[in-house]
Amino acid sequence: MASQNQKVCQWDSTLSFIMAMIGSAIGLGNIWRYPYVVYSNGGGAFLIPYLISILLMALPYLYLEYAVGFEFKTSVPNMFKKVKSKLEVVGWFICLTSFLILCYYIVIIAWDLIYFLLSFSKGWGTNPGNFYTNTLLHSTTSISGLSTVIWPIVISLLVLWVIIWYISHQNLNNGIGKFSKVLIPALMGIMAIVIIYGVSLPGSYIGIQTLLTPKWDALFDPNIWLAAAGQILFSLSLGWGVVSTYSSYLPEDSQLIKNGAIVAISNCGFEFFTAIGVFSILGFMSLSQGVPIDQVITQGSGLIFVAFPTVFNIMGNFAYVLAPLFFLCVLFAGITTTISLLEPLSLGITRKFKIRRKVIVTVLCIIGFGLSFVYATGLGNYLLTIADSFLNEFAVLFGIVLECLIFGWLYNIDKLLDIVNRNAKYKFGSWWKYLIKYVIPIIFIALWLNGIYTLITTNNLFSITVQGIIAAILIVLPIVLTLLPKSDKKLEIECD
Repeated sequence: MASQNQKVCQWDSTLSFIMAMIGSAIGLGNIWRYPYVVYSNGGGAFLIPYLISILLMALPYLYLEYAVGFEFKTSVPNMFKKVKSKLEVVGWFICLTSFLILCYYIVIIAWDLIYFLLSFSKGWGTNPGNFYTNTLLHSTTSISGLSTVIWPIVISLLVLWVIIWYISHQNLNNGIGKFSKVLIPALMGIMAIVIIYGVSLPGSYIGIQTLLTPKWDALFDPNIWLAAAGQILFSLSLGWGVVSTYSSYLPEDSQLIKNGAIVAISNCGFEFFTAIGVFSILGFMSLSQGVPIDQVITQGSGLIFVAFPTVFNIMGNFAYVLAPLFFLCVLFAGITTTISLLEPLSLGITRKFKIRRKVIVTVLCIIGFGLSFVYATGLGNYLLTIADSFLNEFAVLFGIVLECLIFGWLYNIDKLLDIVNRNAKYKFGSWWKYLIKYVIPIIFIALWLNGIYTLITTNNLFSITVQGIIAAILIVLPIVLTLLPKSDKKLEIECD
């Protein structure tokens, strides 16, 4: 049965792995976060700290996660347990962090699904800002907003959770592998159409020039370098347990360095050209409305759900083609990321408690739908902002620091270097070990402290309460899952 398990729990091709990894990396952060981060952090000059962050931080850490997954070929909690039994709790902490991120991330995709349907008739009306904030979200910061259930979002959430369940409950290659090979090429093809059309619009040069004009003095601002590190961290899905989980399914002859380079180049190339397309369209909006471009540039959800519908309103009949393509692109990007966020916790529970994949994925999707339901209320947008800040600026960074310290200092880092270099034409030297043991932990600790400072200085009592609840979940549940006894029963096919 071992050989059967090995076969089922392994990617059927390198292409499946690469497509799944690209799908995890390419998401909302590439489409709405990266363009604004570049613009607000020195324009073209931002590309220097961004590229340096990729080379000295993101890629080395990416290969650490590759090596750990490839070495242990098990779930994230088991990877840490094999280093030292008491460290299993760290693995559960990382898996649960990813699952909690999934529970609010999918809500944004639910908004996008609604906008995709509306885009065929420009159903957001003549005032997209008012439609988004009041008509769709019924947005409020009052606790009474919890009593306002937004049924279109609930229905959209249900549809998306069913899609995630349908893809994830199947075995590795029939589910994640097959759908990634379909969705990622489709995503890139659709975005290419959006970018080409955006660049061809009148005024596109205004947006491109605004985006790429370098502000060289920004290079002397430490916050710009932290922003670059934070962006590439978020963009490549680092610290979510996804990379280690996906790489645990790799066959022995895999080329980790080559595969990692393909994923990183694909992700960074996608977000750079997406930024060109986004700012081209914003430049068109600036020219058409006769207002400075800095007045039409926005970040986060406002870019997708307010700025772009405003552009589509003034674009003419072609908007009835471009708008559905754009929101479909966001939808595909979101789905490929959400299925990856479910995988670490799913595999962790499957391996420890010997529960079949179909069963645990079903249970997790039901629980996830219940947790995401709270974001489909009038208070949902406010809660989502709080959860996003806390989980990304505290929990994810904390997990990354722990992983670097544990595998850099408590495990045999030389063995991991050998794994990274296995089957590689160009091999890493000892410098990789020093980056993992010293440089990267220092950078992430700086990011973590900066995030903690932001959380402390900008939060009110309600935000602190919500963050306290999330923190309690991330402390108590990993301890409980660690203390629960491992099942001794055997499944014929662990990953089925």
